[in-house]
Amino acid sequence: MGSVTNTLTWYWPTRSGLPPLVPMLWLTAVVLLLAVTAPLVEIDFIHVVASLPKLGSFLSHFLVVPDWNYLPELGLRMLETIEMAVLGTAMAIVFSVPLALLAARNTSPHVVIGWLTTYVLTAIRALPELTWAVAFVAAVGLGPLAGIMALAFVTIGFMAKFFAEAIEVVDCGAVEGIRAQGAGRVQTIAFAMLPQAMPDFISALLYILDHNLRAASILGLVGAGGIGYDLVMNLRLYQYDRLMMIALAIYVVVTALDRLSTRFRHGVI
Repeated sequence: MGSVTNTLTWYWPTRSGLPPLVPMLWLTAVVLLLAVTAPLVEIDFIHVVASLPKLGSFLSHFLVVPDWNYLPELGLRMLETIEMAVLGTAMAIVFSVPLALLAARNTSPHVVIGWLTTYVLTAIRALPELTWAVAFVAAVGLGPLAGIMALAFVTIGFMAKFFAEAIEVVDCGAVEGIRAQGAGRVQTIAFAMLPQAMPDFISALLYILDHNLRAASILGLVGAGGIGYDLVMNLRLYQYDRLMMIALAIYVVVTALDRLSTRFRHGVI
């Protein structure tokens, strides 16, 4: 009876119709903690509101006539950025699936191997793409290769994590059914687990591809290829006629990818 009472205190509506007490206490504590620690990160809403006119003044500089002569170079840079995102994601898939099988609790050959794989994936995700891009630029030199390697490396950490979580929640009934027919370990994974996890695989893959496209747009900050270098240089030179075109091109590409991803995901599911 006590367990039922505890369960009811965490979910709403309760018997009294009021919000559950325990979650509300936790929520209040978190809000108070955020309010107390806000000055540590210089959160000042009055200052933010007062800065809005400055933001509007900066954005007004983009209302200029585009530099159409820059269009061919912009197209090449954006094509390079798209290729970096696609190749980095494709390379990550090759390594992510085996690592996901090692990390997932229901497919890992041993619990220690699962823990070690999980810790390795966490270490990979600990640093952002820009940091790894600096490391790969130092290793292979300037250019898109460093950016592709940085994207692939970080993507492995995220994609393998998503894949492992998708594998862990597959229906056990299908797995037991195919095992009852005499299927081995590899056959069980290939024909019972992976098909069930495929919709989640596709969803995670398309989300990561969208993220990598935006990440590839800034790797040029450290010389790792893509449109990022042009973005920084034009910003430093106050060439708003080109900055507007770059921002618009990134928006168009990301939006087009989002629309294609939605249709593809619905078709697969």
